[in-house]
Amino acid sequence: MSFVTTRDGNEIFYKDWGGGRPVLFIHGWPLNADAWEDQMMCVAANGFRGIAHDRRGHGRSTQPWDGYDFDTFADDLHDLIEHLDLRDVSLVAHSMGGGELARYIGRHGTGRVSKAVLLSAIPPLMIQTEANPEGVPAEVFDRIRAGILAERSQFWKDAAEGFFSANRPGNKVTQGNKDAFWFMAMHESIKAGVDCVGAFAETDFTEDLKKFDVPTLVVHGDDDQIVPIDATGRKSAKIIPGATFKVYEGGSHGIAMVPGDKEKFNQDLLAFLKS
Repeated sequence: MSFVTTRDGNEIFYKDWGGGRPVLFIHGWPLNADAWEDQMMCVAANGFRGIAHDRRGHGRSTQPWDGYDFDTFADDLHDLIEHLDLRDVSLVAHSMGGGELARYIGRHGTGRVSKAVLLSAIPPLMIQTEANPEGVPAEVFDRIRAGILAERSQFWKDAAEGFFSANRPGNKVTQGNKDAFWFMAMHESIKAGVDCVGAFAETDFTEDLKKFDVPTLVVHGDDDQIVPIDATGRKSAKIIPGATFKVYEGGSHGIAMVPGDKEKFNQDLLAFLKS
Protein backbone atom coordinates (compact mmCIF):
# COMPACT_ATOMS: atom_id res chain seq x y z
CA MET A 1 0.00 0.00 0.00
CA SER A 2 1.10 3.60 -0.64
CA PHE A 3 1.54 6.17 2.11
CA VAL A 4 2.89 9.68 2.50
CA THR A 5 4.34 10.79 5.83
CA THR A 6 3.02 14.20 6.90
CA ARG A 7 5.08 16.99 8.41
CA ASP A 8 3.93 15.85 11.90
CA GLY A 9 4.78 12.19 11.36
CA ASN A 10 1.37 10.74 10.49
CA GLU A 11 0.94 8.37 7.56
CA ILE A 12 -1.75 9.11 4.96
CA PHE A 13 -2.83 6.23 2.74
CA TYR A 14 -3.55 6.91 -0.92
CA LYS A 15 -4.39 5.01 -4.10
CA ASP A 16 -3.10 6.12 -7.49
CA TRP A 17 -4.64 4.77 -10.71
CA GLY A 18 -4.06 5.46 -14.39
CA GLY A 19 -2.11 8.18 -16.13
CA GLY A 20 -2.62 11.63 -17.59
CA ARG A 21 -3.75 14.86 -15.94
CA PRO A 22 -4.27 14.17 -12.21
CA VAL A 23 -7.67 14.21 -10.52
CA LEU A 24 -7.48 14.09 -6.73
CA PHE A 25 -10.59 12.94 -4.87
CA ILE A 26 -11.26 14.04 -1.27
CA HIS A 27 -13.78 11.92 0.62
CA GLY A 28 -16.52 12.87 3.07
CA TRP A 29 -17.11 11.88 6.68
CA PRO A 30 -17.10 9.12 7.94
CA LEU A 31 -15.88 7.50 4.73
CA ASN A 32 -12.51 6.93 3.08
CA ALA A 33 -10.95 6.76 -0.38
CA ASP A 34 -13.01 3.68 -1.27
CA ALA A 35 -16.10 5.90 -1.53
CA TRP A 36 -14.63 7.19 -4.80
CA GLU A 37 -14.03 3.80 -6.49
CA ASP A 38 -16.65 4.41 -9.24
CA GLN A 39 -15.22 7.85 -10.05
CA MET A 40 -11.62 6.61 -9.84
CA MET A 41 -12.46 3.89 -12.36
CA CYS A 42 -14.26 6.39 -14.57
CA VAL A 43 -11.46 8.96 -14.81
CA ALA A 44 -8.64 6.39 -15.07
CA ALA A 45 -10.47 4.64 -17.92
CA ASN A 46 -10.81 7.98 -19.72
CA GLY A 47 -7.21 9.13 -19.83
CA PHE A 48 -6.83 10.76 -16.42
CA ARG A 49 -4.82 9.84 -13.33
CA GLY A 50 -7.14 9.18 -10.39
CA ILE A 51 -5.85 9.65 -6.84
CA ALA A 52 -7.72 9.35 -3.54
CA HIS A 53 -6.51 9.36 0.06
CA ASP A 54 -7.84 8.42 3.48
CA ARG A 55 -8.05 11.45 5.77
CA ARG A 56 -6.17 11.09 9.06
CA GLY A 57 -8.29 9.12 11.50
CA HIS A 58 -10.11 7.39 8.64
CA GLY A 59 -9.58 4.13 6.77
CA ARG A 60 -5.97 2.99 6.49
CA SER A 61 -4.32 6.25 7.58
CA THR A 62 -2.84 6.91 11.00
CA GLN A 63 -5.38 7.45 13.77
CA PRO A 64 -3.81 10.08 16.05
CA TRP A 65 -5.53 11.50 19.12
CA ASP A 66 -5.71 15.04 17.77
CA GLY A 67 -5.39 17.08 14.61
CA TYR A 68 -9.01 16.88 13.47
CA ASP A 69 -9.37 20.44 12.25
CA PHE A 70 -9.42 21.87 8.75
CA ASP A 71 -6.09 23.65 8.90
CA THR A 72 -4.50 20.27 9.65
CA PHE A 73 -6.54 18.44 7.00
CA ALA A 74 -5.57 21.06 4.41
CA ASP A 75 -1.91 20.76 5.33
CA ASP A 76 -2.13 16.95 5.06
CA LEU A 77 -3.57 17.42 1.57
CA HIS A 78 -0.75 19.82 0.77
CA ASP A 79 1.80 17.23 1.93
CA LEU A 80 0.24 14.62 -0.38
CA ILE A 81 0.18 16.96 -3.38
CA GLU A 82 3.79 17.96 -2.77
CA HIS A 83 4.88 14.35 -2.26
CA LEU A 84 3.36 13.29 -5.58
CA ASP A 85 4.46 16.58 -7.20
CA LEU A 86 0.98 17.02 -8.67
CA ARG A 87 0.55 19.90 -11.09
CA ASP A 88 -2.48 21.03 -13.08
CA VAL A 89 -4.52 18.89 -10.67
CA SER A 90 -8.31 18.88 -10.48
CA LEU A 91 -9.59 18.59 -6.92
CA VAL A 92 -12.93 16.79 -6.44
CA ALA A 93 -14.41 16.83 -2.95
CA HIS A 94 -17.50 15.40 -1.28
CA SER A 95 -19.23 16.69 1.86
CA MET A 96 -16.66 17.34 4.59
CA GLY A 97 -14.00 16.97 1.91
CA GLY A 98 -15.32 20.20 0.41
CA GLY A 99 -14.13 21.99 3.51
CA GLU A 100 -10.72 20.37 3.11
CA LEU A 101 -10.56 21.54 -0.51
CA ALA A 102 -11.68 25.06 0.37
CA ARG A 103 -9.22 25.42 3.25
CA TYR A 104 -6.42 24.02 1.07
CA ILE A 105 -7.01 26.80 -1.45
CA GLY A 106 -7.38 29.31 1.36
CA ARG A 107 -4.02 28.31 2.89
CA HIS A 108 -1.97 27.13 -0.08
CA GLY A 109 -3.50 28.80 -3.13
CA THR A 110 -4.14 27.37 -6.60
CA GLY A 111 -0.62 27.26 -8.01
CA ARG A 112 -0.92 23.49 -8.54
CA VAL A 113 -4.71 23.43 -9.09
CA SER A 114 -6.50 23.69 -12.43
CA LYS A 115 -10.13 22.95 -11.49
CA ALA A 116 -12.31 22.26 -8.45
CA VAL A 117 -15.49 20.26 -7.90
CA LEU A 118 -17.64 20.54 -4.77
CA LEU A 119 -20.14 17.67 -4.45
CA SER A 120 -22.75 17.85 -1.67
CA ALA A 121 -20.13 19.91 0.15
CA ILE A 122 -20.29 21.64 3.54
CA PRO A 123 -18.99 25.16 2.65
CA PRO A 124 -19.57 27.90 3.40
CA LEU A 125 -21.02 27.02 6.84
CA MET A 126 -23.13 24.14 8.13
CA ILE A 127 -24.34 25.24 11.58
CA GLN A 128 -27.41 27.41 12.01
CA THR A 129 -26.70 30.95 13.19
CA GLU A 130 -28.51 34.28 12.99
CA ALA A 131 -26.55 35.01 9.82
CA ASN A 132 -27.08 31.45 8.52
CA PRO A 133 -30.70 30.58 9.34
CA GLU A 134 -30.79 27.88 6.64
CA GLY A 135 -28.12 25.91 8.52
CA VAL A 136 -28.45 22.84 10.73
CA PRO A 137 -29.40 23.46 14.40
CA ALA A 138 -26.61 22.86 16.93
CA GLU A 139 -28.63 20.18 18.75
CA VAL A 140 -28.48 17.98 15.64
CA PHE A 141 -24.70 17.85 15.90
CA ASP A 142 -24.98 17.15 19.63
CA ARG A 143 -27.16 14.13 18.83
CA ILE A 144 -24.66 12.88 16.27
CA ARG A 145 -21.81 12.99 18.78
CA ALA A 146 -23.94 11.29 21.41
CA GLY A 147 -24.95 8.56 18.95
CA ILE A 148 -21.34 7.80 18.02
CA LEU A 149 -20.30 7.61 21.67
CA ALA A 150 -23.29 5.52 22.73
CA GLU A 151 -23.03 2.73 20.12
CA ARG A 152 -21.38 3.73 16.91
CA SER A 153 -22.03 0.56 14.90
CA GLN A 154 -25.80 0.88 15.15
CA PHE A 155 -25.55 4.64 14.77
CA TRP A 156 -23.84 4.23 11.40
CA LYS A 157 -26.42 1.69 10.24
CA ASP A 158 -29.18 4.16 11.09
CA ALA A 159 -27.31 7.13 9.57
CA ALA A 160 -27.02 5.39 6.20
CA GLU A 161 -30.77 5.79 5.66
CA GLY A 162 -30.68 9.58 5.57
CA PHE A 163 -27.27 9.72 3.92
CA PHE A 164 -28.64 8.01 0.81
CA SER A 165 -32.27 9.19 1.14
CA ALA A 166 -33.21 5.53 1.47
CA ASN A 167 -36.23 6.74 3.44
CA ARG A 168 -37.83 8.23 0.30
CA PRO A 169 -40.41 6.38 -1.84
CA GLY A 170 -39.00 4.99 -5.08
CA ASN A 171 -35.37 5.42 -4.10
CA LYS A 172 -32.69 3.39 -5.92
CA VAL A 173 -30.46 2.84 -2.89
CA THR A 174 -29.09 -0.68 -2.59
CA GLN A 175 -28.33 -2.69 0.51
CA GLY A 176 -24.78 -2.70 -0.80
CA ASN A 177 -24.69 1.12 -0.60
CA LYS A 178 -25.73 1.00 3.04
CA ASP A 179 -23.36 -1.85 3.89
CA ALA A 180 -20.44 -0.02 2.27
CA PHE A 181 -21.25 3.13 4.24
CA TRP A 182 -21.28 1.16 7.52
CA PHE A 183 -18.06 -0.67 6.65
CA MET A 184 -16.15 2.53 5.89
CA ALA A 185 -17.59 4.31 8.93
CA MET A 186 -16.39 1.53 11.20
CA HIS A 187 -12.84 2.11 9.94
CA GLU A 188 -12.91 5.69 11.19
CA SER A 189 -11.65 6.06 14.77
CA ILE A 190 -14.27 7.03 17.33
CA LYS A 191 -12.13 10.05 18.30
CA ALA A 192 -11.97 11.25 14.70
CA GLY A 193 -15.69 10.65 14.34
CA VAL A 194 -16.58 12.84 17.30
CA ASP A 195 -14.01 15.58 16.72
CA CYS A 196 -14.86 15.94 13.04
CA VAL A 197 -18.48 16.75 13.90
CA GLY A 198 -17.47 19.99 15.60
CA ALA A 199 -15.01 20.79 12.82
CA PHE A 200 -17.41 20.39 9.91
CA ALA A 201 -20.33 21.95 11.79
CA GLU A 202 -18.65 25.13 12.98
CA THR A 203 -15.87 25.99 10.50
CA ASP A 204 -16.69 28.95 8.28
CA PHE A 205 -15.17 28.67 4.79
CA THR A 206 -16.53 31.92 3.34
CA GLU A 207 -13.16 33.62 3.05
CA ASP A 208 -11.59 30.46 1.58
CA LEU A 209 -14.25 30.33 -1.16
CA LYS A 210 -13.52 33.92 -2.12
CA LYS A 211 -9.95 32.86 -2.99
CA PHE A 212 -11.06 30.37 -5.67
CA ASP A 213 -9.69 31.53 -9.03
CA VAL A 214 -10.03 28.32 -11.05
CA PRO A 215 -13.06 26.88 -12.88
CA THR A 216 -15.34 25.36 -10.26
CA LEU A 217 -18.30 23.00 -10.51
CA VAL A 218 -20.76 22.85 -7.60
CA VAL A 219 -23.11 19.84 -7.58
CA HIS A 220 -25.77 19.28 -4.93
CA GLY A 221 -28.91 17.19 -4.54
CA ASP A 222 -32.08 19.05 -3.59
CA ASP A 223 -33.03 16.19 -1.23
CA ASP A 224 -29.73 16.21 0.65
CA GLN A 225 -30.79 15.36 4.21
CA ILE A 226 -27.28 15.70 5.65
CA VAL A 227 -25.92 18.92 4.13
CA PRO A 228 -28.90 21.13 3.20
CA ILE A 229 -28.49 22.71 -0.21
CA ASP A 230 -29.82 26.15 0.78
CA ALA A 231 -27.19 26.60 3.49
CA THR A 232 -24.30 25.25 1.46
CA GLY A 233 -24.33 24.50 -2.26
CA ARG A 234 -26.46 27.45 -3.32
CA LYS A 235 -24.39 29.87 -1.24
CA SER A 236 -21.04 28.45 -2.37
CA ALA A 237 -22.07 28.80 -6.01
CA LYS A 238 -22.77 32.50 -5.39
CA ILE A 239 -19.55 33.17 -3.48
CA ILE A 240 -17.12 31.39 -5.83
CA PRO A 241 -16.37 33.61 -8.84
CA GLY A 242 -17.82 32.15 -12.04
CA ALA A 243 -18.88 28.84 -10.49
CA THR A 244 -21.11 26.43 -12.43
CA PHE A 245 -24.00 25.12 -10.30
CA LYS A 246 -25.85 21.87 -11.00
CA VAL A 247 -28.81 20.74 -8.89
CA TYR A 248 -29.77 17.05 -8.98
CA GLU A 249 -33.52 16.79 -8.54
CA GLY A 250 -34.24 14.32 -5.73
CA GLY A 251 -30.51 13.81 -5.24
CA SER A 252 -29.35 12.52 -1.86
CA HIS A 253 -26.14 13.26 0.02
CA GLY A 254 -24.61 10.10 -1.45
CA ILE A 255 -24.89 11.08 -5.12
CA ALA A 256 -21.54 9.53 -6.08
CA MET A 257 -22.57 6.06 -4.87
CA VAL A 258 -26.30 5.65 -5.62
CA PRO A 259 -27.25 3.96 -8.93
CA GLY A 260 -28.59 6.45 -11.43
CA ASP A 261 -27.13 9.53 -9.78
CA LYS A 262 -23.56 8.24 -9.81
CA GLU A 263 -23.65 7.63 -13.57
CA LYS A 264 -25.03 11.12 -14.13
CA PHE A 265 -22.36 12.62 -11.89
CA ASN A 266 -19.62 10.67 -13.67
CA GLN A 267 -20.78 12.12 -16.98
CA ASP A 268 -20.90 15.66 -15.59
CA LEU A 269 -17.49 15.19 -13.98
CA LEU A 270 -15.86 13.94 -17.18
CA ALA A 271 -17.39 16.76 -19.21
CA PHE A 272 -16.08 19.32 -16.72
CA LEU A 273 -12.60 17.77 -16.59
CA LYS A 274 -12.39 17.77 -20.41
CA SER A 275 -13.73 21.32 -20.81
